[in-house]
Parts: sequence; structure tokens; C-alpha cells
Amino acid sequence: MADPTLGAELNVEALRETYRAERDKRRRSAGTDQYVFAEGRFARFAEDPYSVPGVHRDPVFEDIDVLVIGAGFGGISVGATLASASVTNFRILDWAADFGGTWYWNRYPGIRCDIESYIYLPFLEDTGYVPTERYVRGREIFEYCQLLGRHFNLYERSLFQTKVNGMAWDDAESRWQVSTERGDVLRARFVTTQSGIFDRPQLPAIPGIEDFEGTIFHSARWDYGYTGGDSGGDLVGLRDKRVGVIGTGATALQIVPELARSSSELRIFQRTPTAVGVRDNAPTDTDWFSALSPGWQQERQVAFNNLVNGEDVVCDIDDGWTRFFRRLLDAVKSLPEDAGSAEDIEAAKELADFKHNELVRTRVDDYVKDPEKARLLKAHYRTMCKRPGFSDDYLPAMDRDSVSLVDVSSGIDAISKAGVVVGGVEYPLDCIVFATGFELGTTWSHRAGYDVIGRGGLRVSEKFAQGMKTFHGLFSKDFPNLFFLGLTQGGTTTNVPHMLREQAEHVTYIVARMLAEGLAQVEATAAAEEAWQLEIAAVNVARAPFQEQCTPGYFNAEGMKGDTRSGIATGSYRPSPQFFRSWRVWRDAGDFEGLNVS
Repeated sequence: MADPTLGAELNVEALRETYRAERDKRRRSAGTDQYVFAEGRFARFAEDPYSVPGVHRDPVFEDIDVLVIGAGFGGISVGATLASASVTNFRILDWAADFGGTWYWNRYPGIRCDIESYIYLPFLEDTGYVPTERYVRGREIFEYCQLLGRHFNLYERSLFQTKVNGMAWDDAESRWQVSTERGDVLRARFVTTQSGIFDRPQLPAIPGIEDFEGTIFHSARWDYGYTGGDSGGDLVGLRDKRVGVIGTGATALQIVPELARSSSELRIFQRTPTAVGVRDNAPTDTDWFSALSPGWQQERQVAFNNLVNGEDVVCDIDDGWTRFFRRLLDAVKSLPEDAGSAEDIEAAKELADFKHNELVRTRVDDYVKDPEKARLLKAHYRTMCKRPGFSDDYLPAMDRDSVSLVDVSSGIDAISKAGVVVGGVEYPLDCIVFATGFELGTTWSHRAGYDVIGRGGLRVSEKFAQGMKTFHGLFSKDFPNLFFLGLTQGGTTTNVPHMLREQAEHVTYIVARMLAEGLAQVEATAAAEEAWQLEIAAVNVARAPFQEQCTPGYFNAEGMKGDTRSGIATGSYRPSPQFFRSWRVWRDAGDFEGLNVS
């Protein structure tokens, strides 16, 4: 093959046609509704295998300044930032049994972060913690979340294994009344919600899930009682087992090598291949780490975020993310002076993307000898149609004779008592692992697991039925003193904890000022919310051509352009560096522009 970086033999139109064909055969008319969720008859797939059984406590009845719903990095960031601003009358609440969020629920073998740990783990300078590796294991991240809980004295303010079951606004008292399944009644001036994105499992709506007579579970609720071992591997219970994995996204890249090493036979059922880039993990150079200057983490986070959002900045990080975005920047910078139109820039980026993916596809041939298996493993879509994958173990694992790959781009017929049926062929299995992701394409209230009743009886489920309606992604009219954190209608980011830290600082600024100045209520004005929705809509129109090219996934509402329920597919705003800078300007102005404050 010619060097794809030269582009001499790169047939752009042929690649476009291949991408279109690969997209079209994976489209489903049901869109996001091709999935079912871990509720009702599938509720067992969401049961917490890590909870502490038999824990009893008396119901809590109290008035507080802030209720923080969610104890992942979002809730931790809010709690730590509130405390640093001397706002101490708050509670953190989560249905998990500890801090961690994503890293509490996801403990599958092989799990690691895919963002450099030096910028992914928040508050490193506060805690003095030194990550052991460039990309640390999930166990270390979970333990670091626990460390943060201790460092910021958050445990004493937290209620775990506690689900919200109702939330209503009391306009006369300017408070939210929140009830829980444990009988708690919390009256809070302000509420922040972090309904996480990687905690509620989704399953493909395949007939027969309940009929399977072997062991079946979702990757986010790993059954170590069956497999043996732990998140570090050594799955001794699978030595004589035939294991099937349904799904080949970021989770599969991490669990497949461990399953391949442990099971007697492994079958991977693949709808869409993941583009697998180089991981390049390494132990932390402690001399380098100890020599970093104060303020280094924020500088490194900002530089990374700016670069992967298309800004030509100096960034010391050299990884799969930055190499790709530098390739795009270099392509644009190499354009002739008379070729600077939007069409020229997009064409240059597309060509650079094609070249990048040719390199990634070539990498498959370096590791996988079976030509048919290698063909199926090659991804044909633009890089940011899906979250890119990075692994140095996945492709070698796929080359094993004991590992087979089944193409299910046209769907799975059924799950039988004995295994998985595809194209009329039954594949017998002892164990099935769903690596099929999380509930990301439904409404906010469905993902949160509870509804919110605002002013005048208006429910979030009603207002957000066809998608979120906010100002700045945080505020929504008729829901005073309620802040919607997470991937809402704010700036898009790759490094989610960085985004959550920005949100926590913005919320803390508002709450601290409200308390200090004796202000009772804050919410978006109708005009600001409407203007923000117009901005969001304009951004969605601008990015629609790219999304429509993409193979179906949660980034584009499974290819259904009319589905506006998902905040990820249709709700993100402009690149986050601009967005975060606009927030800082907003805070510096100090006049609460766009908000009604009373």
C-alpha cells in the first residue's frame, strides 16, 4: 500500500462511497428505540453488585443550602468547590454505595481511562497524588475518587445507596423539596444534578434475552462471582467457558484482551468496528512529575482542550487525540493563500481525516493475519463520528485462533436458550457479556430516573420531552435554583472531568453570591433561554452534514436526525474553549445577564 500520508493513491470519492455504504447498512428505522433499558423486566441488569447489603439508617429531615445529586467527578467537583468557597451546608446524594460515578459502576477487567491521567484526574495539585501510569486502571481512578471524598471531607456530607423519587419547587419558601426512597425529605435552596452518562446500562432489543440459560450480564455490572478474577484480569472461572461479547466500542477494546486470555473460546458480535489507535501507556516519570510548576494541571488541561477543539496552541501532550487534531490543523495551515473558504477548509480536513484512518486501518493488517477478520475490523467512518479507541492489546487478541468475529451489521436474530442466533446460525455459548453502552439517547428525566416539578406544576419530563431547553446548559425557566450539570447544552469536550470542573466553578460562583447577598431565586429569563435555543439550533444545522455522514451511534442519535431527545446528539454548543471563556467574561461582568434574580 502506498504511504497514505502522501495521498497520491487516495481515491476520495471511492472512500466517501464506502463510508456511505457502511453507514447505510447499519441504519435502523427505530433509531435509539432499538435499545431497551435496565428497568422493568430487565431491571436485574442494573442491580448494584458492589452495594453494602443490609445498611440501615434513619430518614434524614433537614434544610440545607445545596443538594448535590450525583457523587461522580461532577458531584465531587461541586462539593469540593463549594467547600473552598465556604459554602458548607450541603449534602451529596447518590444511589451508588460510594464516590466514583462512572468508576464506581464500571469495574470490568482491563478498564482504564482513555485521556491522559495527568489531566483526567481532577485536583491533583490539591491532593499531591501521583498517578502510577499515563493511563491508569479503573481501580486506581475509583480509589482516587474515594481519596477526594476524604481529602475534601465529603463523606460526612454524603448519603449513599439513596435514590431520589420526587422533587418539587416550593415557590413561597424558595426551596426544593426532595424525597428519597429511604424516606428522606431534604429542603434545599439550590440543587445541582449530575445524572451521569455511563451508569445506566442499555441492551439491544434482541428477542430472547430472558431465555438464555447460561450467565448473562452487562459490562457495567460485571459478574466476578462467575468469571473469577478482578478488574486486573485473571478470570479463572472462564478457563473452560465459551464466552460471547455483544458490542465492540470502547468497553470491548478493554475487556476482549482479558476474556481472550482467560476463556476457551471467545466470539465477538460486531455491529460497527472501532478505529483502534495506539495507546502508548507507560509508568509515570516521577522526576518529570515532581518538577512540574504550580498551576501545571490547569494549564495542561486547557492546552489539551483547546487543541482538540481546533485551536492552534502549544500543547505538551503527544497522544492519539492530539496527533489527529494536529493533522487537521496542519492540513488547514498548508492550504494556499487563495484557498481559505469554508469549503476549502472542510475539504482539507476531510482529506486529512481519510489519511489518518488509512493509517489506522493499516494497523489492523500489522496484527491480524486472517484477511476476513482483518477486513471486518477496519472502521470506515470519519474519526469523530464515534469516540476513538486506543489499545495496544485488542488487535493482537483478535488474532488468536480462539477468538472469532461475527458480523452483525444487519442485526442479531435472537438469543436462544443456548446462545446467539445470527443469520439463522446458532452460536452456542456459556456466557454472554453485553458491551452495548449506556442510556444516552433518551430524555433527561428518563436518564435521571426521577421527574422534577417546577413552578406552576410544570414537569421537566414535559418541558424536555423533545430535548433540553436551557440557558447555557445549566438553567431552565420555571425551574429556579436548579442547575443541570453534565453533557447538556454547553461546550463540547473530550476530557469530561475538565468540563465538570468548569461547571462546578460557575455554579459555585452563583450560589456563593446568592447566599452572600441574601438573594432567594435565580432562573433563566424567557428571552435568554429562547436566544440560547436559537444558538443551539444554528450549531446543530451547521454540524448536521457531518453527523449525517456518520455511521449510527449516540453522537448522532443513532442516525435519526429528527430525534432531539438526546442532549449529546443535538444539544451541545460551540467548542468548549470559547464557551468556558464566555463564562469567565460573564462572571467578571457580575450582572447575572440572562438570569432573573430575586
